[in-house]
Amino acid sequence: MSVLLVGISHRSAPVAVLEKVAVTDTDRPKLVDRLLASSHVAEAMILSTCNRVEVYAVVDAFHGGLAEVGELLTRHSGLAMTELTKHAYVRYSEAAAEHLFAVASGLDSMVVGEQQVLGQIRGAYASADAQQAVGRTLHELAQHALRVGKRVHSETGIDRAGASVVSVALDRAQEIVGTLAARTAVVVGAGAMGGLAVAHLARAGIERIVVVNRTLGRAQRLAEIARGYGVAAEGLEFSRLPEAMAAADVVVTCTGAVGAVVTLADVHRALAGRASAERPLVFCDLGLPRDVEHAVAGLPGVSVIDIETLQHDPAAGAAADDTTAARGIVADELAKYLAGQRMAEVTPTVAALRQRAAEVVEAELLRLDSRLPGLAHPERDEVARTVRRVVDKLLHAPTVRVKQLASTPGGDSYAEALRELFELKPGAAQAVAAPMEVTALGGEVPAGLADDFTAGHRGDEQGLS
Repeated sequence: MSVLLVGISHRSAPVAVLEKVAVTDTDRPKLVDRLLASSHVAEAMILSTCNRVEVYAVVDAFHGGLAEVGELLTRHSGLAMTELTKHAYVRYSEAAAEHLFAVASGLDSMVVGEQQVLGQIRGAYASADAQQAVGRTLHELAQHALRVGKRVHSETGIDRAGASVVSVALDRAQEIVGTLAARTAVVVGAGAMGGLAVAHLARAGIERIVVVNRTLGRAQRLAEIARGYGVAAEGLEFSRLPEAMAAADVVVTCTGAVGAVVTLADVHRALAGRASAERPLVFCDLGLPRDVEHAVAGLPGVSVIDIETLQHDPAAGAAADDTTAARGIVADELAKYLAGQRMAEVTPTVAALRQRAAEVVEAELLRLDSRLPGLAHPERDEVARTVRRVVDKLLHAPTVRVKQLASTPGGDSYAEALRELFELKPGAAQAVAAPMEVTALGGEVPAGLADDFTAGHRGDEQGLS
């Protein structure tokens, strides 16, 4: 069993495609259940953020697993298979682990170094674990990824580029409206992104925050948190959104809803209620799919900063030295993770060898009993202890050494040699052969997708990934 990753992100697809593939918190459990019901998937986890959707599945066969994950994504998104594969990337086994470690480190984020993705990985794992969709493989992979992300942020300055997409969006908003001091902001959505937006607005010196949410209680709770930052704040029900926007300078939307929640009609009503037609209104649309109706950007005095805008923002990059240091940590942690996985794979072989030795010892002691039936118990016990000590001493060096050798690239060959020499059953340690070609995501896979997979396995052959 190996980990298969199929993903679509801001690096591989335009926002219009990402919007179609986006997985909401409501969708995620249903999709995971469908994966577990398929014939080749044993474990599954879906990571969905404002700029990526990635399916991590533990599969017993590459091609079969790839076809099943691909079919799931096409059904969910409504995209044709050819359109999906044009923008998807695939990683397998070691390459899948390396990718998740880079994502956890913020190296693959739209804003390099942002830390929010760590919470999103934690949330994806918790959701899958609650469905009993996580076994040993994904548990170890996700937990190690979280440790890698924490280490990168504590040992490098990669997050100096910006704490999140929110901070970059607000920086762009300030270029339009001026300083946020003495200004009013509306936050639409009271989830994790809404909380992040409130924190950044408070740090930027905003004077007043209005939180609007479909559930009034959640809006009021987030407003209470905002007041804890020393900011005047209130929570309103969703029907009062136009009223709230009429008094706002900046509107941050981050609902995760399917379809626009801020319509052209809403904004027209808000503009009609403004004291000054000259006053600019900036929307920071951080939703995926987008929260703000596309036509809003064409209104006079209105600016929309969305995920597509931020994809090309120069502030999204981190310093080259910090990025290099982060990549070094990822490589170091990947080597440790792979070594641990290889050692875990040889453990059943070592256990089988010790079991075989114990069976031989017991058989010989039974033979001793039949040949010397009159042997006294003290003498018989001493013989048994002596034989077991001899066997333990003979096995100690080779079993310790095979675990050490198994942690190196290609180490599975030592376990295989051990099984062959002692005629042991393979047990749980199964060697997974790399496929010679990629032929299916439910059909033919375009060259780009095949190249992604091949590149990952080139690293395997060189012992680098």
